[in-house]
Amino acid sequence: MADCLCKITSLNTLSAGRTTPGCVTLPSEKRGGERARERERERARDREAAMATDKEEVIISWSAPRSLSTSLMYSFAQRNDIEVLDEPLYAHYLRTTGFERPYRDELLSKMNSDGNTVVKDVIFGSMDKKYRYCKLMAKQRLPNLSDDLMKKGKHFILIRNPLHILSSYAKVVPPSFTELGLGVLVSIYSELFEAGNPPPVIDAEDLQNDPEGTLRCLCHDLDIPFQTTMLKWEAGPKPVDGLWAPWWYDSVHKSTGFKASRAYPVPFPPPLYDLLEQSLPFYTMLRRHVKQSSSLQLSLPAPSLPIPANEKILVWVGDELVPREDGKVSVFDSVVQGGDAVWEGLRIYDGRIFKLNEHLDRLFDSAKALAFINVPSREAIKEAIFITLNSNGMFDNAHIRLTLTRGKKVTSGMSPAFNLYGCTLIVLAEWKPPVYDNFSGITLVTATTRRNSPNCVDSKIHHNNLINNILAKVEGNLAKADDAIMLDKDGFVSETNATNIFMVKKGIVSTPHADYCLPGITRATVIDLVLKENFVLHERRISLSEFHSADEVWTTGTMGELTPAVVIDGRVVGDGKVGPVTRKIQSAYRALTAESGEPIPRNARS
Repeated sequence: MADCLCKITSLNTLSAGRTTPGCVTLPSEKRGGERARERERERARDREAAMATDKEEVIISWSAPRSLSTSLMYSFAQRNDIEVLDEPLYAHYLRTTGFERPYRDELLSKMNSDGNTVVKDVIFGSMDKKYRYCKLMAKQRLPNLSDDLMKKGKHFILIRNPLHILSSYAKVVPPSFTELGLGVLVSIYSELFEAGNPPPVIDAEDLQNDPEGTLRCLCHDLDIPFQTTMLKWEAGPKPVDGLWAPWWYDSVHKSTGFKASRAYPVPFPPPLYDLLEQSLPFYTMLRRHVKQSSSLQLSLPAPSLPIPANEKILVWVGDELVPREDGKVSVFDSVVQGGDAVWEGLRIYDGRIFKLNEHLDRLFDSAKALAFINVPSREAIKEAIFITLNSNGMFDNAHIRLTLTRGKKVTSGMSPAFNLYGCTLIVLAEWKPPVYDNFSGITLVTATTRRNSPNCVDSKIHHNNLINNILAKVEGNLAKADDAIMLDKDGFVSETNATNIFMVKKGIVSTPHADYCLPGITRATVIDLVLKENFVLHERRISLSEFHSADEVWTTGTMGELTPAVVIDGRVVGDGKVGPVTRKIQSAYRALTAESGEPIPRNARS
């Protein structure tokens, strides 16, 4: 089991002593005095550390009901250095809100209902042990309570999927969004975060599946030592239980530790479905802040983005902008059901979108070929693109993956007859320079996977079903090449897994016919530039051996622009350097992108 505990860092030191003015100190005396002062500083540090160790601390747990909060309270109660309070603000909550409970009258008669008095004298009152553990429900954090409740103590948040909370809670009291307190739980996190003290967040499911790892990490975050006694407790009622225990604690009284349930869940009550939909976003938000605790998860390297700035971007899904982590489509969407979608890649240069209308033309042609219905208008798609770029502040050196799916289905299945909601538009804009080395060149290998022909799947439909390309890319990755050349069924070169391809031999430029390959927009642009630069260009069938013996080779695509290939199947292309024709066309392409494209409107909309 990976141990999350860290070594305790040293505390602040006292300021160094000073020599009394007017005294003359000999070198040996100076060294001796310095050693004495250092010993005194060490003793002061030891005293300060001892004082810090003896300081009493309050640990406050915030949660929604039915989140294993009582089990966690029992866990902490097994420590030899802690005292436990079970919801000391419960009476204040019932008195203030007027909510009914079967035990309301008894609770109000036996428990202090003055919240501020409870905060001062009970939660933060005198202690008999090093720590005090205070279990609180988020809903008990009412506006009229003292600020000390949040400013003092060490706080953490316990969450649980509302799917499990609601079924359990409904057995005792009809649940409501207010009673669950998930919105308040998010507010508590935000308040502590803004104060510079973001609380640790743990998930009840992690406590069940990996109790030791989760508790070790929680103790580490709270800066308290972990004790193995926290993993087990005796069955039955506890002295720390609130008087409401007979109504709520039956199952936890039967437990002796955290244990994942092996039983299948009971059917979820349909009347609670709307409340589940309301609650899940709050759980999802907090779930993002849960640290991984299992040894397997800790052994995995932390994922890193190629460009860190893309960690916090806004993406357009359907008809709205959402944060990156919320950029999801329905499991009923046709792109999930069968890759049934069309897409385009757009590149942004100096406040302009290059070849925007050409890409939109192809998007609409592909959607028509696939018989999409209820397709968004050109103006609507442009507006979504402009909103996304402005919201992210992306006006240069960015790339857009524009996707249009057939839309959400009413039930799973292949048939477009199930698509009754209209298309789903996705605008994914990222900071992304060209993905290839356009200065030194790339390496290609030839894949055994053949490019599909129009009598199978027509590549002129720019569809999301990319398995043909992906299989070739897998071969390229395994060969440690940048990309893979794909041949047609007759053995002639078609394109690479991601780009169109050109070659130069004795000053003549050639590129394969677009029979099997996608006739790319960058390909068409480069063909125009080749002709404008007065080179001879042939579109023809080209064998692989011709590429092996070419003087120059380059690939074209929106993602990578114009990229020289200097090695193919282990054979050096030409002299292994970027050739003169390639450089000239690259220069012409850069000039074109600098002076053309659709301007991105800013500020006021037209």
